[in-house]
Amino acid sequence: MTIARKLLSAAAAASLLAAAACTTTGPSEPPAAAAPKGVEGNWIDGTGQAVSTFSSGKYTTVAAQTGEKFAEGTYTMTGATSLEITGTSLIRQTPIHTNCLLVSINQLNCTDAAGKNFVFTRRS
Repeated sequence: MTIARKLLSAAAAASLLAAAACTTTGPSEPPAAAAPKGVEGNWIDGTGQAVSTFSSGKYTTVAAQTGEKFAEGTYTMTGATSLEITGTSLIRQTPIHTNCLLVSINQLNCTDAAGKNFVFTRRS
């Protein structure tokens, strides 16, 4: 009888442990989205008319409304928060040369070769 009681007690303890392992404390939260790093991603210009995408050293700029490609080229990080953009305006068929400074994770201040300043804002 003692063996039977020991087996019954062991089985009850195992059942309690198994039940405890299966319980949850509530609905699980979805994993948080990774915070953006550097300039990788989509940026909209100050007029809201163009969206530039920076990815793996290449960039493209398209019309926000139609998706028509305006420009394409490359970018190089020249410092921790500075970058140089070179490419071609597909509308004007002219070269593009721009220097930018990442002033926050969501704002990129730029100056083109003619000295014109403009701002990109990160697009979610």
